[in-house]
Parts: sequence; structure tokens; C-alpha cells
Amino acid sequence: MDLRPLGNTGIQVSPLGLGTVKFGRNQQVKYPRPFTIPDDKAVRDLLSLTHDLGINMLDSAPAYGSSQERLGKLLPGPRGDWVIVSKVGEFFESGESRFDFSYQTTVRTVEESLRALKTDYLDVVLIHSDGDDLRILQQEGAGDALESLKERGLIRAHGLSGKTLDGGLMAAEHMDVVMVTCNLSYNDELPVMQAAERLSKGVLIKKGLQSGHIPGEAGVIESMRFVFSQPGVTGMIVGTINPDHLRSNVRALLSVLAS
Repeated sequence: MDLRPLGNTGIQVSPLGLGTVKFGRNQQVKYPRPFTIPDDKAVRDLLSLTHDLGINMLDSAPAYGSSQERLGKLLPGPRGDWVIVSKVGEFFESGESRFDFSYQTTVRTVEESLRALKTDYLDVVLIHSDGDDLRILQQEGAGDALESLKERGLIRAHGLSGKTLDGGLMAAEHMDVVMVTCNLSYNDELPVMQAAERLSKGVLIKKGLQSGHIPGEAGVIESMRFVFSQPGVTGMIVGTINPDHLRSNVRALLSVLAS
């Protein structure tokens, strides 16, 4: 799988990234069927398969339960083989989300993620929005904290996993990466992708398969064809703990990119 430049960050990523929420959390998630969190052997085997299939981008977050700790313990190969995307701002405690976008908490969160992941840098850190994107970017300290962490070399790039058009446009203007929702049923953030392409910023797609609600390989291919036809798209994050689904997703993507 050929790697792609993530905007002007200097980071090269696979067009398909593996989402890892299912590695550490099975409460308050929007997947169509319940699932059991896999054991260490299953996670280790899936990560090895991910590597073998040419996927180098992993998406995690403090809000994903034990996902980061498990990646730190089980990730195979040299650190340089992987692009790790993490987040700040959201925490999942006692079965519900809590948000804190302050400067101090942002710095502490990144430091804790570094320890959990057993690494001395994170490739990308995104603000995990609660939906009030503009307030977060304009009034909270998370953006300034990420810029400081970038200057210190603890993160390579920063951005926003947002939920609004205005927030996404501001992030595209002032940050390195935007993560937006795009799928066959929702493309309201198209102007964000257009702005990011114009500004040479990275674009990552979430919910491209509508959180697992797309049936069958034909539906997956149609969804991926739509996503990768949009302007500026660098990569698409798809979460799974099923090796067969991972192989199928890679086949679908390769067929789309070859057509």
C-alpha cells in the first residue's frame, strides 16, 4: 500500500488507518452489534496483520479505554514503522464522557499518552471536540498547548477532530490536520476538505463506513470510492477487531485506488 503525504507535515501515512477504540472500550459506542474486547493475543495478531497489509496509521485516544496502554504493550516492530494519531480533550470515565480543553490538562494528557504508548513522541494529536468547536479553538488553551508541545518535539503535528463546519475551517487555517466526517449519507464538511487541500493540510476521514453500518463488501467499496473522490483526503480511519474485515477493507481500498 503506497503511503501518502499528510498535508505539509512531512508525515507519510497509509490511505487506510486502523481505529483502535475496540481495543479498550465497548461501552457507549455506536456500532451496530455488541462486541467483546479482544485479549492480548488477538490484539497482537491483528496489529501484526495490520503491519503486513501495509497499514502504518493507528488512531487512538485517552477516551478509548485501555487502547493506548495496550498499543504500548503490544505494538510490533520499530516505532518508526507506525504513525500514531492520538487525541486530547475527551475522557471516558464511569461510563460517560468528560471534557477538559485547558492548557494544563492538554499538556498532562499528552505526557500520559507518551507514557502509556511507551514512546517519546506522538505523530499527530487532535483535539477531541465535544461539538463546540469554535469555543474550544478560540477560548480554551488546548490549541496553544499543542503548539507548545510541537515546539518541544513531543508531537509532530496537531489538529482538530471536529464536528462543525466553522470549527473545521478554523482548524484548517491554523493547524496541521483536520479530521472530518464524510460518508455516503453526510458530506456537510466538504468545504473543510476543500480549504485543507488549498492550504496543503492533512485530511483524515472518520465514520467513512458509518460506524460499521455499511453492509457487504460492495457497500464498503462504494463508500470508499465516495470518500476518496473528495478533495484533499489523505486517509480514512476504519476500526475493526476482525482480521477478515481488515483484509476485506484493504481489498476494497486497493480496488478503489486502482480504478
